Amino acid sequence: MTTRTSPTVRRRRLAREMRQLRRTAKSPREEAAAYAGISPATLSRIEAASHAPKPTDILALCKFYGLDEDQTEALVTLARQGRKRGWWRKFDDILPKGFDVYLGLEEEAAELRSYQPQLITGLLQTPEYMRALALAKLEPPTEKDLEQLLSVRVRRQEQMLNGEDSPQIWVILHESALRTQVGCAEVMREQLDHLKKMSRNAFVTLQILPFTAGAHPAMETGFDVLGFPHPEDPDVAYIEYRTGGLFLEHQPEVAIYGRVFDQLRARAAGPDQSRGILDEIGREL
Repeated sequence: MTTRTSPTVRRRRLAREMRQLRRTAKSPREEAAAYAGISPATLSRIEAASHAPKPTDILALCKFYGLDEDQTEALVTLARQGRKRGWWRKFDDILPKGFDVYLGLEEEAAELRSYQPQLITGLLQTPEYMRALALAKLEPPTEKDLEQLLSVRVRRQEQMLNGEDSPQIWVILHESALRTQVGCAEVMREQLDHLKKMSRNAFVTLQILPFTAGAHPAMETGFDVLGFPHPEDPDVAYIEYRTGGLFLEHQPEVAIYGRVFDQLRARAAGPDQSRGILDEIGREL
C-alpha cells in the first residue's frame, strides 16, 4: 500500500463524508452552516472539495451531526491533511487548467491505467519530446514558462516512477502516437529508446495497439483511470481536452472506462512484442 499522501485526495474524501453526514441528518445546508459559524457557500465548497476547510470548522460540523470522539478526530485529521500544500502548488500559475487537481489525485494513486491514441503519455515522455510538444501549441509558452513546465513534468516522473511505493502504471499507446514525428527524427529515436527502457521498469507495463488491431471502443479520445489504495477513495477517470480536463467520479461511468481499457489491452501487442514494434519504428526513422 502506498505511503504517499495527497491533500487533494484527503479533501475529496472529507467532502464525500461531509455530504453523506448532512444527507443522513437530513439537515438543510443553511442550518448546518449556521451552527458551525460559516456561510452556506463555504459549506458548499467543503462538500465539493473545492475548499480546504479549517479543522475547527469540521470540528463544529461533527458536533452538529452528533459524531463521537473517534469519528470526529478522523475527519479533523483529514481536514489538517487537506490543508497541506502539494509540491505542484508552486507551479499553479503555469499549469493547464485543472491539471493541479490531476497531479493531486495521481500523487496518492496506487494504480494508473492510461490509453493515448495520438501522443506519448506524459509520464513516459523525454524532456525533448515534451519541449517539441509545448512549442507546437497554438500559443507556445515563453522560454521561462517552458523551463518551468519541464521542471514540473520531470518532478512528476521522479515522484511516480522512482519511488519504492510507485504506483502500478499500465500504459497502452496506439501505433499512431509512435509514428507521429514530434520534433526531429533524433528526438523520436530518443523517445522510442526511452519507452523501451521504461517498459522494463518494475512498475510499468507498456503495450502498443497496432494499426492492424482495427476499430476499437476508444477511438474517440484517450483517457486515464486512477485507482487508490483506500476503499474510501473510489476510482476516478480523467479525460483531457484542449482547455482543461474532465473528472468522472460516478462509478458506473468510471467502470465503463475500465471495461474499455480491458478491451484495449486484450487487443494490444504484449510487452515483448511491443518492444519489437518500437525497434521496428525506430529503424524506419
